[in-house]
Order: sequence, then C-alpha cells, then structure tokens
Amino acid sequence: MLLVGLANSPSLPGPEVVDALHERRTRLAAQLAAVQSTRAAQEPVAEFVAVIFDYSGTQLRAEQEWLDSTIRKLDQPMPKSDIKRDRRDLYAPRSDGFQLVTVPELPFLMVDGAGDPNTSASYQEAVTTLYAVSYAVKFASKQQLDRDYVVAPLEGLWSADDPAVFVTREKETWQWTMMITQPEWITAAMVDDAVQRAATKRDLPALARLRFEGYVDGLSAQVLHIGSYDDEGPVLERLHQEFMPANGLTFNGPHHEVYLRDPRRTEPAKLRTILRQPVARR
Repeated sequence: MLLVGLANSPSLPGPEVVDALHERRTRLAAQLAAVQSTRAAQEPVAEFVAVIFDYSGTQLRAEQEWLDSTIRKLDQPMPKSDIKRDRRDLYAPRSDGFQLVTVPELPFLMVDGAGDPNTSASYQEAVTTLYAVSYAVKFASKQQLDRDYVVAPLEGLWSADDPAVFVTREKETWQWTMMITQPEWITAAMVDDAVQRAATKRDLPALARLRFEGYVDGLSAQVLHIGSYDDEGPVLERLHQEFMPANGLTFNGPHHEVYLRDPRRTEPAKLRTILRQPVARR
C-alpha cells in the first residue's frame, strides 16, 4: 500500500504526503520498540529465535532509514515553475542567427487592441490588466494548490495589412494582442475568480476585453534581439527578405514578440526581445 500511495502522491498536496510518511515512521518506531521489548523479555533466547528477531529489527530499521531519506527529499521547498527555464527551446533562443522551432499550444491571458503602443492608452490599460490578473492567478495557485511559479513575460502578437510596416516602424497601423502565458494547471474557473478579485482592487478598463484561451504558433523562425525595439527593423528585414525565402518559408501568422526585460527598468540598449515569426513551407 505504501508504494501504491507514493505512485498516486503527485495528485496530493506535498505537505500531506510528507505528513503521511511521518505517521508511518512513528508506527514503525512503535513496532521496532515492541520487537525489542519482546526479545528482552525472553532473554536468553535460542540462536534461531535471535535470528528471527534480528530479521524483523533489520527490516524495520532499514525502512526507517529509507523513510528518513525520502522525507528529507520531499520536504525540500519545490522550485518555482518558470517557463523561461523550463522551456528554454522557446524562451532562450540564440542571438547569432534565426532558428526554427515548433511552438505548441499554450494557455494565455489575452487583450486585443490597435495603434502605436508608445502613445495608445488602450495599450497601457491592456498591459496593466494582464499583469494584475496574472498575479491574482499566481496567488490563487499558491493558496489553493500549493503550486508557485514565476509570472511569465509579457508577449505580443503584431499584425498589419502589409508586414513591411514592421520594418518601417509605422506603428500607428499595427494591430496587437498583448498576452501572458499561464501554467498548464490553471483552469478557467481560477481565472474567473482572479478577474473578480482584481476588479475589486483597482480600476482596470481593459478587463472587459480580457480572455483566456489557447494559442499556437506552430513552426516558427525566431531570434533573440538585444537592443531597442526601434532597432528591430533590420533584423526583421533579414528574416523576411533573406532567411525565409532561402529556406522556402512564407508567413503563417502574426509577428510574435516576447519581452524578456521590463522597458521601464532597462535601458534600451540592454533590452532582450524574442522575435518570432510563424511560418509555413512553400
């Protein structure tokens, strides 16, 4: 039964598993004490009886040692889940050239809008709302499920009638969807509760536009851009005019960016942005 219980332990909160192992160790200590007491009451005993007592005591002490070791392992604080660390293939690309990756469907909080992100009030409202709800979801996960994680970086989908405007930086013509991915164990019900909590704490005009759904890039070309957002033009031009044609690729979805550093706290030259373009083979 012990092994069956351990096989199902991932479905239980960590503290409950550790408490159950402590309880078993207490029972083992009582059994060992009973064996030792019984032997002491019968001394001197025949050799074959001594061997039987030794067998029982050795088994009980061995399981005690195993329980002590297992409890120490399970009682360590669980490292926070961090998608940047856990999915380095998607969130830690090289900066020295474009790479092809296949991005699976991921769950996102998302808000749509349009216009220049530097001047659009709706853009700032969207970002504020995404972070407010994301942290409310994180709090609920830790409180209800005992599962903590690092809030994922802000991401953006950018589209336009003519992709060339991303190279020329005509930002007033851009449509965007700002979003933050959520851990796979977060449910729609948890998001709904988080939205209600966030709404009671502050005014969030973009809350009515918020949605929680899956999004998939699929096959994509990506690169890490280091520097100002306004310096992305030449990188995107190489992607569109050189890398994609040379590899028989065409556009297959909105331009996707992942913002690994906060522009409010980082000088432009040190910004780190993943530039990702979903593609299809011709």
